[in-house]
Amino acid sequence: MNKLSGFYRYTKLLAILASVIFSTACSAEYDIVINNGRVMDPETSFDGVRNVGVKDGRIVAITEDKITGVESIDATGLVVAPGFIDTEQHGLGPWGIKVNLRDGVTTQMDFEVGAANIDEWYAARKGKTQANYGTVIGQEIARMRVHDGLKLEGPNVSMPDFFKYRIEAAKDGVDGWSVTRSSVDEMNEISKTLDEGLRLGALGVGSTIGYAQKGITTYEMFEAQRGAARYGRLTSVHHRFHPSAATPTEAPTGVNELLANAIALKAPLQIHHDNDYGWWENEEKLALVRAQGYNVWATYYPWIAGSGNYGASIVAPDTWEKAMGYKYEETIYDPQLDRYVTKEEFLKFKKTEPGRTLVAFSPPRKEWLPEWTKVEHFVVAGDGMPGLDVKGNKLTWDSAYEDYAGHPRTAGSHGTTLRVARENGVPLMHTLSQLSYWSAKHLGDTGIKAMQVRGRLQEGMVADITIFDPENVTEHATFKSGTNGLATTGIPYVLVNGTIVVKDSKVLKDVNSGQSIRFPVEEKGRFVPVTGKSWLKTYTVKTNPVTLDIDDSTIKPH
Repeated sequence: MNKLSGFYRYTKLLAILASVIFSTACSAEYDIVINNGRVMDPETSFDGVRNVGVKDGRIVAITEDKITGVESIDATGLVVAPGFIDTEQHGLGPWGIKVNLRDGVTTQMDFEVGAANIDEWYAARKGKTQANYGTVIGQEIARMRVHDGLKLEGPNVSMPDFFKYRIEAAKDGVDGWSVTRSSVDEMNEISKTLDEGLRLGALGVGSTIGYAQKGITTYEMFEAQRGAARYGRLTSVHHRFHPSAATPTEAPTGVNELLANAIALKAPLQIHHDNDYGWWENEEKLALVRAQGYNVWATYYPWIAGSGNYGASIVAPDTWEKAMGYKYEETIYDPQLDRYVTKEEFLKFKKTEPGRTLVAFSPPRKEWLPEWTKVEHFVVAGDGMPGLDVKGNKLTWDSAYEDYAGHPRTAGSHGTTLRVARENGVPLMHTLSQLSYWSAKHLGDTGIKAMQVRGRLQEGMVADITIFDPENVTEHATFKSGTNGLATTGIPYVLVNGTIVVKDSKVLKDVNSGQSIRFPVEEKGRFVPVTGKSWLKTYTVKTNPVTLDIDDSTIKPH
């Protein structure tokens, strides 16, 4: 009997323990709770102190009721906002992703240079990335294959390795991708490559026509936009005349070309870094066209200098000195030397190290920058560059922020935007729209389902969340050597797909919760070649007998 009594006591104890465990599990209703934060949703303009419950990667509760979870964040005095979305991050190695997370960016994509081999590119990053990732198919890459004979194979034909391809393309003395005009056959081959990338799920077509002014004809650019339009996807472009202020090659002329194509094709369009002369004209036109129902918008980064490489045509003497009227000694800064360069030094590096990074200052931006933070649908995109040290070596995830040598926009664009907007009295809801919602809105309207559930702080949305101190958040990255990559402060927590990736202002290593932002792969492509005969058949009156037989040479550039 004693043994039986002991058995009953034992089983009763087990039942009590099970009940306690079950009760505890039930009380931990959520994976993560964010308590007492100022919840802000740019889509609905909701702004109030609430508790947020996250479960299975989604926001499932926004409530005034007390809630508990497996893990809790006290957000008292902090803003709980949708994670920032950036479509111009070119340095997305482990270090670049890390420093962007410190800047509040949960979705980090490259819509300018883009990538090749889209299926391989996405496969190589699955389960290995700390932030959400996505890419366009790159026009420049397609032109390198056709005009420079580069094979460009594998999963990493993209930034941060891209400058080496530019160097390889120039080994024969000709940057074919940049200066060679395509025949109709070559244009069709390029367009077919772009179409294959779109078929494999690329988010659109990315163009660096600003670095290929002489090579890409207006008709080839039109065909690139038409290729994306066949899928309903965007073309995102560093336009032909950025950042020229000289008539007839001023920046708005470059935007006019792209905007006219987008209207004719009823196609989405994103203009990259509308940071320079004529930005006000560009933004006005985009707003007028949006009012007519077109899905068009532009990006800016909040800095008074841009960045590129010595081999870029945009900083060559004919453009930089003659067209722009700038002096190298006052505007071209070398992060590795930590000083401005002379014209002689510039020409030397242009010849011997064309892929070397430079920073190009534009004096008028100092006055313009505060105004950019006030424009609707003008979204922030950092244009972050590859993570390299002063010797040009790649940084690793463990590299110190002080090791980075390059443009500070890589590390601090979103913190800078928050600070500048705060100092100029811009409503915080508007700033959050620039940092997150408007990108999600425009991209979602192209059919990207992953963007339709991001950029909002609402029940049912993906739990990409940035938590920050609205009064003190600020950048620390500057143009001074040793400070180029300093991390933003005032953003203590960042969640990616419902997982804490930044905790107490530290990025957690080996937490790879990033997901792909991608269209579904399609079985067949939608490429349609251009021929002279097809053009005549479509756009001329039919006659009998036919008095003119036109071949491709008729529309071949001379």
